[in-house]
Amino acid sequence: MNVDTTYLIIKSLMVLTIFGITLLIATYLTYFERKVAAFLQDRLGPDRAGPFGILQPLADAGKMFFKEDFIPQNSAKSLFILGPGIAMFTALLTGSIIPWGPQITLFGETFDFQIADINVGILFIVGVVSIGVYGIMIGGWASNNKYSLFGAIRASSQMISYELAMGLSIIAIVMMSGSLSLKDIVAQQHGMNWNVFYQPVGFLIFLICAFAETNRTPFDLAECESELIGGYHTEYSSMKMGFYLFAEYANMFISSTILAVLYFGGYNYPGMQWMVDNVGVNPANILGIGVLFIKICCFIFFYMWVRWTIPRFRYDQLMNLGWKILIPLSIINIVITGICILAFK
Repeated sequence: MNVDTTYLIIKSLMVLTIFGITLLIATYLTYFERKVAAFLQDRLGPDRAGPFGILQPLADAGKMFFKEDFIPQNSAKSLFILGPGIAMFTALLTGSIIPWGPQITLFGETFDFQIADINVGILFIVGVVSIGVYGIMIGGWASNNKYSLFGAIRASSQMISYELAMGLSIIAIVMMSGSLSLKDIVAQQHGMNWNVFYQPVGFLIFLICAFAETNRTPFDLAECESELIGGYHTEYSSMKMGFYLFAEYANMFISSTILAVLYFGGYNYPGMQWMVDNVGVNPANILGIGVLFIKICCFIFFYMWVRWTIPRFRYDQLMNLGWKILIPLSIINIVITGICILAFK
């Protein structure tokens, strides 16, 4: 077996592994969301399907799979089918360039826990996120339902508005690191040199925009039941509806990962160099993968905590926050970052 074939096999296995983990986590986030909601509201949550209700996501998936796949008669059928596919595809695609861990050497082979290390990784993320809005917009418009269309319009204007502030907050990280590669950005945060200590305002802006991009409370105006029945996915059923729900939870998982990678050192942790020197490279690096997932879980819990704590904005409040506060604040943050770089380099 030549080198190219081995490389292709390893990368293919990594693609299947990352996609499988993302889908599994997205599935079980529905369970953990219910359990967190139950804890915050002093009740039990799911407890019938399996021990502690642990099989509830599988029951939900089976229910969606066997439900009637209904397509409205006056809908644009091809676009109606395409919408959930775009939403799911973009949610899974972003994980391909995330450095999930440092290199590990086994049996003389070096394994890199990143599917593709492209030198414009941040631009790739911003581009894929901007495509994701088409899945929601197409689905809402193709349904030929006014509630769905209103939800799609809200979602598209919200996501486009907050993408600007998110992109501007990332520019400050690029200015500090001098690279658009996520692998380089993580490597430069070795030894507790985390970007959150240098970019607290940028982190706060990115965090708020991440809530808006994933349509999570208090930015869930695209699907709020009290106004739009179900929003952009009102007319969807069966696994098309499931795709939209899985895409939302997959986006929450990926956005939590990007937050950990850009601002909290990714797989770096306190004492990592000591572990490398005294325990070994492989154990220290494997621990780094576990640390990254612990950081991701903390952000996911924060997503869920906020959902059951803060009420949703009015639409004018949402747009004012994006255009009048976050965008000017992110521009000021870029200017201050540039001044500090010139002053202290």
